[in-house]
Amino acid sequence: MEELKSLFQEIYNSIAKDTFVKITLSKPIRKNEGLRNVYIRLVNLQGKQKLQFTYRNKTNDVVKNFSKDEAFEHLEEMLLQTFRLGVLFTLSDDIQVFVSKKKLVTLKKVAPSFTNKLPDSHDRPKEKRAANKDYLYHLGITDKEGNVIPKMSDKYRQINKYLEIIENLINGVKLPKKIQIVDMGSGKGYLTFALYDYLKNDRQKEVSITGIELRDGLVKYCNDVVSKCGFEDLHFESKFIQDYDNKKIDILIALHACDTATDDAIAKGIVANANLVICAPCCHKQVRQQLKGIEQESPLLKYGIFKERQFEMITDTIRALILEKHQYNTKVFEFISNEHTRKNVMLVGSKTNKKAEVAKVEQKIEMLKNQYQIDFHYLEKQIKM
Repeated sequence: MEELKSLFQEIYNSIAKDTFVKITLSKPIRKNEGLRNVYIRLVNLQGKQKLQFTYRNKTNDVVKNFSKDEAFEHLEEMLLQTFRLGVLFTLSDDIQVFVSKKKLVTLKKVAPSFTNKLPDSHDRPKEKRAANKDYLYHLGITDKEGNVIPKMSDKYRQINKYLEIIENLINGVKLPKKIQIVDMGSGKGYLTFALYDYLKNDRQKEVSITGIELRDGLVKYCNDVVSKCGFEDLHFESKFIQDYDNKKIDILIALHACDTATDDAIAKGIVANANLVICAPCCHKQVRQQLKGIEQESPLLKYGIFKERQFEMITDTIRALILEKHQYNTKVFEFISNEHTRKNVMLVGSKTNKKAEVAKVEQKIEMLKNQYQIDFHYLEKQIKM
Protein backbone atom coordinates (compact mmCIF):
# COMPACT_ATOMS: atom_id res chain seq x y z
CA MET A 1 0.00 0.00 0.00
CA GLU A 2 1.65 3.20 -1.25
CA GLU A 3 0.42 5.45 1.54
CA LEU A 4 1.87 3.16 4.22
CA LYS A 5 5.15 2.91 2.31
CA SER A 6 5.25 6.72 2.28
CA LEU A 7 4.55 6.80 6.03
CA PHE A 8 7.33 4.29 6.78
CA GLN A 9 9.74 6.26 4.61
CA GLU A 10 8.86 9.40 6.58
CA ILE A 11 9.58 7.52 9.82
CA TYR A 12 12.91 6.24 8.46
CA ASN A 13 13.88 9.75 7.33
CA SER A 14 12.93 11.38 10.63
CA ILE A 15 14.99 8.83 12.57
CA ALA A 16 17.96 9.30 10.22
CA LYS A 17 17.71 13.11 10.46
CA ASP A 18 17.24 12.96 14.25
CA THR A 19 13.87 14.75 14.02
CA PHE A 20 11.65 11.83 15.15
CA VAL A 21 9.58 12.62 18.27
CA LYS A 22 6.92 9.90 18.64
CA ILE A 23 3.96 8.12 17.06
CA THR A 24 0.49 7.85 18.58
CA LEU A 25 -2.35 5.53 17.57
CA SER A 26 -5.91 6.29 18.64
CA LYS A 27 -9.61 5.75 17.84
CA PRO A 28 -9.70 1.97 18.29
CA ILE A 29 -12.01 0.02 15.98
CA ARG A 30 -13.19 -2.30 18.78
CA LYS A 31 -13.54 -0.18 21.92
CA ASN A 32 -14.81 -3.05 24.05
CA GLU A 33 -11.43 -4.82 23.90
CA GLY A 34 -9.88 -2.35 26.36
CA LEU A 35 -6.93 -1.04 24.29
CA ARG A 36 -7.30 2.73 24.13
CA ASN A 37 -4.07 4.07 22.61
CA VAL A 38 -0.56 3.09 21.61
CA TYR A 39 2.43 5.42 22.04
CA ILE A 40 5.66 4.71 20.16
CA ARG A 41 9.01 6.32 20.89
CA LEU A 42 12.71 5.69 20.33
CA VAL A 43 14.78 4.14 23.12
CA ASN A 44 18.39 3.02 23.42
CA LEU A 45 18.81 -0.44 24.94
CA GLN A 46 22.34 -1.73 25.46
CA GLY A 47 23.59 0.53 22.70
CA LYS A 48 20.90 -0.51 20.21
CA GLN A 49 18.10 1.75 18.98
CA LYS A 50 14.63 0.29 19.40
CA LEU A 51 11.07 1.47 19.00
CA GLN A 52 9.18 1.16 22.26
CA PHE A 53 5.41 0.54 22.12
CA THR A 54 3.35 1.52 25.17
CA TYR A 55 -0.10 -0.07 24.99
CA ARG A 56 -2.49 2.03 27.07
CA ASN A 57 -5.26 -0.28 28.24
CA LYS A 58 -8.27 0.51 30.37
CA THR A 59 -6.71 -0.93 33.53
CA ASN A 60 -2.97 -1.07 32.87
CA ASP A 61 -0.10 -0.24 30.53
CA VAL A 62 2.02 -2.79 28.69
CA VAL A 63 5.43 -1.90 27.21
CA LYS A 64 7.22 -3.82 24.42
CA ASN A 65 10.37 -3.02 22.45
CA PHE A 66 10.90 -3.84 18.77
CA SER A 67 13.61 -3.48 16.14
CA LYS A 68 12.73 -1.08 13.31
CA ASP A 69 11.69 -3.87 10.93
CA GLU A 70 9.58 -5.57 13.60
CA ALA A 71 8.07 -2.23 14.59
CA PHE A 72 7.01 -1.36 11.04
CA GLU A 73 5.40 -4.76 10.57
CA HIS A 74 3.52 -4.40 13.83
CA LEU A 75 2.58 -0.79 13.09
CA GLU A 76 1.09 -1.76 9.72
CA GLU A 77 -0.95 -4.49 11.36
CA MET A 78 -2.29 -2.13 14.05
CA LEU A 79 -3.21 0.60 11.56
CA LEU A 80 -5.13 -1.79 9.34
CA GLN A 81 -6.79 -3.89 12.03
CA THR A 82 -6.96 -1.99 15.35
CA PHE A 83 -6.91 1.81 15.00
CA ARG A 84 -8.39 4.41 12.67
CA LEU A 85 -6.03 7.29 13.42
CA GLY A 86 -2.29 7.66 13.82
CA VAL A 87 0.06 10.64 14.04
CA LEU A 88 3.79 10.74 13.36
CA PHE A 89 5.28 13.67 15.27
CA THR A 90 8.59 15.04 14.01
CA LEU A 91 10.39 18.33 14.52
CA SER A 92 9.67 19.18 10.86
CA ASP A 93 6.04 18.09 10.41
CA ASP A 94 3.19 16.18 11.95
CA ILE A 95 1.88 13.49 9.60
CA GLN A 96 -1.68 12.42 10.30
CA VAL A 97 -2.75 8.95 9.17
CA PHE A 98 -6.45 8.26 8.58
CA VAL A 99 -7.73 4.71 7.96
CA SER A 100 -11.26 4.27 6.62
CA LYS A 101 -13.60 1.34 7.26
CA LYS A 102 -12.60 0.03 3.82
CA LYS A 103 -8.90 0.12 4.84
CA LEU A 104 -8.12 3.13 2.69
CA VAL A 105 -5.16 5.05 4.12
CA THR A 106 -4.84 8.83 3.79
CA LEU A 107 -1.87 10.96 4.89
CA LYS A 108 -1.94 14.65 5.75
CA LYS A 109 1.00 16.88 6.69
CA VAL A 110 0.45 19.69 9.18
CA ALA A 111 2.65 22.05 11.20
CA PRO A 112 4.80 20.36 13.88
CA SER A 113 3.50 20.15 17.44
CA PHE A 114 6.93 19.69 19.06
CA THR A 115 10.07 21.79 19.10
CA ASN A 116 12.12 19.31 21.20
CA LYS A 117 12.63 15.56 21.13
CA LEU A 118 11.63 13.13 23.87
CA PRO A 119 14.40 11.56 26.00
CA ASP A 120 15.56 8.21 24.60
CA SER A 121 16.17 6.58 27.99
CA HIS A 122 14.32 3.39 28.89
CA ASP A 123 12.34 5.07 31.69
CA ARG A 124 8.62 4.63 31.75
CA PRO A 125 6.58 7.50 30.31
CA LYS A 126 6.24 10.41 32.69
CA GLU A 127 2.46 10.11 32.95
CA LYS A 128 2.74 6.94 35.06
CA ARG A 129 4.93 7.91 37.99
CA ALA A 130 4.00 4.79 39.97
CA ALA A 131 4.54 2.24 37.22
CA ASN A 132 5.83 -1.27 38.02
CA LYS A 133 6.86 -0.72 41.64
CA ASP A 134 7.29 -3.41 44.33
CA TYR A 135 5.22 -1.53 46.89
CA LEU A 136 2.23 -1.64 44.51
CA TYR A 137 2.36 -5.45 44.60
CA HIS A 138 2.71 -5.62 48.38
CA LEU A 139 -0.24 -3.22 48.79
CA GLY A 140 -2.40 -5.35 46.49
CA ILE A 141 -2.62 -2.89 43.59
CA THR A 142 -0.70 -4.98 41.03
CA ASP A 143 -0.05 -8.67 40.51
CA LYS A 144 3.41 -10.29 40.49
CA GLU A 145 3.90 -9.35 36.83
CA GLY A 146 3.23 -5.68 37.56
CA ASN A 147 -0.24 -5.59 35.97
CA VAL A 148 -2.81 -3.43 37.72
CA ILE A 149 -5.56 -5.53 39.30
CA PRO A 150 -8.82 -4.35 37.65
CA LYS A 151 -10.65 -3.54 40.89
CA MET A 152 -7.67 -1.38 41.95
CA SER A 153 -7.49 0.66 38.73
CA ASP A 154 -9.17 3.68 40.35
CA LYS A 155 -6.67 3.61 43.20
CA TYR A 156 -3.79 3.34 40.72
CA ARG A 157 -5.16 6.34 38.82
CA GLN A 158 -5.49 8.27 42.09
CA ILE A 159 -1.86 7.51 43.00
CA ASN A 160 -0.53 8.81 39.69
CA LYS A 161 -2.70 11.93 39.85
CA TYR A 162 -1.49 12.54 43.39
CA LEU A 163 2.17 12.27 42.39
CA GLU A 164 1.57 14.63 39.48
CA ILE A 165 0.10 17.19 41.88
CA ILE A 166 2.90 16.72 44.43
CA GLU A 167 5.55 17.16 41.74
CA ASN A 168 4.13 20.58 40.82
CA LEU A 169 3.73 21.64 44.44
CA ILE A 170 7.26 20.80 45.61
CA ASN A 171 8.70 22.56 42.56
CA GLY A 172 6.97 25.73 43.73
CA VAL A 173 8.42 25.96 47.26
CA LYS A 174 11.86 26.08 48.81
CA LEU A 175 12.62 22.91 50.78
CA PRO A 176 15.65 21.87 52.83
CA LYS A 177 18.11 19.24 51.61
CA LYS A 178 16.60 16.65 53.98
CA ILE A 179 12.81 16.87 53.74
CA GLN A 180 10.69 15.84 56.74
CA ILE A 181 7.15 14.86 55.71
CA VAL A 182 4.31 13.87 58.01
CA ASP A 183 1.21 12.20 56.56
CA MET A 184 -1.57 12.51 59.13
CA GLY A 185 -4.38 10.02 58.78
CA SER A 186 -2.32 7.83 56.43
CA GLY A 187 -4.76 4.90 56.44
CA LYS A 188 -3.54 1.91 54.45
CA GLY A 189 -0.66 4.01 53.14
CA TYR A 190 -1.22 3.84 49.39
CA LEU A 191 -0.34 7.49 48.80
CA THR A 192 2.28 7.56 51.57
CA PHE A 193 4.27 4.73 49.98
CA ALA A 194 3.87 6.27 46.53
CA LEU A 195 5.18 9.63 47.70
CA TYR A 196 8.17 8.11 49.50
CA ASP A 197 9.18 5.96 46.53
CA TYR A 198 8.71 8.83 44.08
CA LEU A 199 10.75 11.36 46.05
CA LYS A 200 13.42 8.95 47.32
CA ASN A 201 13.96 6.69 44.32
CA ASP A 202 12.70 8.64 41.30
CA ARG A 203 13.65 12.19 42.34
CA GLN A 204 16.72 11.13 44.38
CA LYS A 205 15.80 13.41 47.29
CA GLU A 206 16.76 12.96 50.93
CA VAL A 207 13.41 12.45 52.56
CA SER A 208 11.94 11.03 55.75
CA ILE A 209 8.21 10.31 55.94
CA THR A 210 6.16 9.50 59.02
CA GLY A 211 2.63 8.16 58.63
CA ILE A 212 0.29 8.90 61.54
CA GLU A 213 -2.67 6.52 61.82
CA LEU A 214 -4.80 5.69 64.85
CA ARG A 215 -5.70 2.11 63.87
CA ASP A 216 -3.04 -0.32 65.17
CA GLY A 217 -3.81 -2.96 62.56
CA LEU A 218 -3.15 -0.60 59.66
CA VAL A 219 0.04 0.71 61.25
CA LYS A 220 1.38 -2.85 61.67
CA TYR A 221 0.37 -3.70 58.10
CA CYS A 222 2.12 -0.62 56.68
CA ASN A 223 5.30 -1.18 58.70
CA ASP A 224 5.40 -4.79 57.45
CA VAL A 225 5.25 -3.52 53.85
CA VAL A 226 8.00 -1.00 54.71
CA SER A 227 10.23 -3.91 55.77
CA LYS A 228 9.46 -5.89 52.61
CA CYS A 229 10.31 -2.89 50.40
CA GLY A 230 13.41 -1.84 52.36
CA PHE A 231 12.17 1.74 52.77
CA GLU A 232 14.51 2.82 55.56
CA ASP A 233 13.23 6.39 56.00
CA LEU A 234 9.52 5.59 56.02
CA HIS A 235 7.67 4.50 59.14
CA PHE A 236 4.18 4.56 60.61
CA GLU A 237 3.04 5.38 64.15
CA SER A 238 -0.23 4.69 65.92
CA LYS A 239 -1.49 7.81 67.69
CA PHE A 240 -3.96 10.68 67.57
CA ILE A 241 -2.97 13.53 65.28
CA GLN A 242 -3.07 16.02 68.15
CA ASP A 243 -0.61 13.84 70.11
CA TYR A 244 2.11 14.07 67.44
CA ASP A 245 4.69 16.47 68.88
CA ASN A 246 7.52 16.60 66.32
CA LYS A 247 8.00 20.32 65.61
CA LYS A 248 10.12 19.65 62.50
CA ILE A 249 7.70 19.33 59.58
CA ASP A 250 8.55 20.56 56.09
CA ILE A 251 5.49 19.09 54.34
CA LEU A 252 2.27 18.34 56.22
CA ILE A 253 -0.23 16.07 54.46
CA ALA A 254 -3.75 15.19 55.60
CA LEU A 255 -5.83 13.41 52.97
CA HIS A 256 -9.41 12.54 53.88
CA ALA A 257 -8.81 13.04 57.59
CA CYS A 258 -12.34 13.12 58.97
CA ASP A 259 -14.03 16.26 60.26
CA THR A 260 -11.87 18.20 62.75
CA ALA A 261 -8.92 15.81 62.30
CA THR A 262 -8.18 17.92 59.23
CA ASP A 263 -8.01 20.99 61.47
CA ASP A 264 -5.77 19.20 63.97
CA ALA A 265 -3.40 18.41 61.10
CA ILE A 266 -3.45 21.95 59.65
CA ALA A 267 -2.75 23.35 63.12
CA LYS A 268 0.30 21.07 63.46
CA GLY A 269 1.55 22.31 60.08
CA ILE A 270 1.08 25.97 60.96
CA VAL A 271 2.77 25.63 64.37
CA ALA A 272 5.70 23.77 62.76
CA ASN A 273 6.00 26.49 60.09
CA ALA A 274 5.73 23.81 57.39
CA ASN A 275 6.66 24.87 53.87
CA LEU A 276 3.67 23.00 52.42
CA VAL A 277 0.32 22.06 53.94
CA ILE A 278 -1.67 19.70 51.72
CA CYS A 279 -5.20 18.64 52.71
CA ALA A 280 -8.12 16.85 51.13
CA PRO A 281 -10.83 17.49 53.75
CA CYS A 282 -13.90 15.31 54.28
CA CYS A 283 -16.77 14.74 56.72
CA HIS A 284 -17.36 18.44 57.44
CA LYS A 285 -19.47 18.13 60.59
CA GLN A 286 -18.26 20.72 63.08
CA VAL A 287 -19.90 23.82 61.58
CA ARG A 288 -23.07 22.00 60.50
CA GLN A 289 -23.64 20.50 63.95
CA GLN A 290 -23.10 23.91 65.52
CA LEU A 291 -25.90 25.36 63.40
CA LYS A 292 -28.55 22.67 63.91
CA GLY A 293 -31.94 24.28 64.53
CA ILE A 294 -30.77 27.77 63.50
CA GLU A 295 -32.79 29.14 60.60
CA GLN A 296 -30.68 30.62 57.79
CA GLU A 297 -31.86 33.57 55.70
CA SER A 298 -30.26 32.48 52.44
CA PRO A 299 -32.60 30.52 50.13
CA LEU A 300 -29.57 28.41 49.17
CA LEU A 301 -29.78 26.84 52.61
CA LYS A 302 -33.46 25.85 52.39
CA TYR A 303 -32.67 22.37 51.11
CA GLY A 304 -30.62 19.88 53.07
CA ILE A 305 -28.27 18.78 50.31
CA PHE A 306 -27.44 22.39 49.37
CA LYS A 307 -27.00 23.28 53.02
CA GLU A 308 -24.48 20.45 53.44
CA ARG A 309 -22.47 21.55 50.39
CA GLN A 310 -22.59 25.21 51.38
CA PHE A 311 -21.23 24.54 54.86
CA GLU A 312 -18.50 22.34 53.39
CA MET A 313 -17.40 25.33 51.32
CA ILE A 314 -17.62 27.69 54.29
CA THR A 315 -15.59 25.31 56.48
CA ASP A 316 -12.82 24.99 53.89
CA THR A 317 -12.87 28.70 53.04
CA ILE A 318 -12.24 29.59 56.68
CA ARG A 319 -9.44 27.01 56.77
CA ALA A 320 -7.87 28.66 53.73
CA LEU A 321 -8.21 32.12 55.29
CA ILE A 322 -6.60 30.97 58.53
CA LEU A 323 -3.67 29.63 56.51
CA GLU A 324 -3.42 33.00 54.71
CA LYS A 325 -3.40 34.75 58.08
CA HIS A 326 -0.28 32.72 58.94
CA GLN A 327 1.61 33.67 55.76
CA TYR A 328 0.52 30.90 53.41
CA ASN A 329 -0.52 31.32 49.80
CA THR A 330 -3.57 29.12 49.42
CA LYS A 331 -5.35 27.44 46.55
CA VAL A 332 -8.22 24.99 46.26
CA PHE A 333 -8.66 22.61 43.33
CA GLU A 334 -10.13 19.26 42.36
CA PHE A 335 -8.46 16.06 43.45
CA ILE A 336 -9.67 12.46 43.08
CA SER A 337 -11.90 11.09 45.83
CA ASN A 338 -11.08 7.81 47.55
CA GLU A 339 -13.37 4.80 47.87
CA HIS A 340 -14.79 5.99 51.21
CA THR A 341 -15.86 9.54 50.30
CA ARG A 342 -17.09 11.51 47.33
CA LYS A 343 -15.15 14.59 48.52
CA ASN A 344 -12.67 15.67 45.86
CA VAL A 345 -11.35 19.06 47.00
CA MET A 346 -7.69 19.64 47.77
CA LEU A 347 -6.63 22.62 49.88
CA VAL A 348 -2.97 23.62 49.68
CA GLY A 349 -1.03 26.22 51.62
CA SER A 350 2.47 27.26 50.48
CA LYS A 351 4.58 29.21 52.97
CA THR A 352 5.59 32.69 51.83
CA ASN A 353 7.83 35.42 53.22
CA LYS A 354 5.24 38.04 52.33
CA LYS A 355 3.72 39.66 55.41
CA ALA A 356 0.07 38.74 55.80
CA GLU A 357 -2.64 41.41 56.00
CA VAL A 358 -3.87 39.94 59.26
CA ALA A 359 -6.59 42.51 59.98
CA LYS A 360 -8.16 42.12 56.55
CA VAL A 361 -8.11 38.34 56.73
CA GLU A 362 -9.64 38.35 60.21
CA GLN A 363 -12.36 40.68 58.93
CA LYS A 364 -13.21 38.21 56.16
CA ILE A 365 -13.40 35.35 58.64
CA GLU A 366 -15.67 37.31 60.99
CA MET A 367 -17.89 38.35 58.08
CA LEU A 368 -18.44 34.72 57.10
CA LYS A 369 -19.11 33.67 60.67
CA ASN A 370 -21.60 36.50 61.22
CA GLN A 371 -23.35 35.88 57.91
CA TYR A 372 -24.02 32.25 58.76
CA GLN A 373 -24.31 32.63 62.55
CA ILE A 374 -21.20 30.55 63.24
CA ASP A 375 -19.84 30.88 66.79
CA PHE A 376 -16.40 29.47 66.08
CA HIS A 377 -14.36 27.36 63.70
CA TYR A 378 -12.49 24.48 65.35
CA LEU A 379 -9.17 25.40 63.68
CA GLU A 380 -9.26 28.87 65.30
CA LYS A 381 -9.28 27.28 68.74
CA GLN A 382 -6.49 24.84 67.88
CA ILE A 383 -4.18 27.62 66.69
CA LYS A 384 -4.74 29.65 69.87
CA MET A 385 -3.98 26.70 72.19
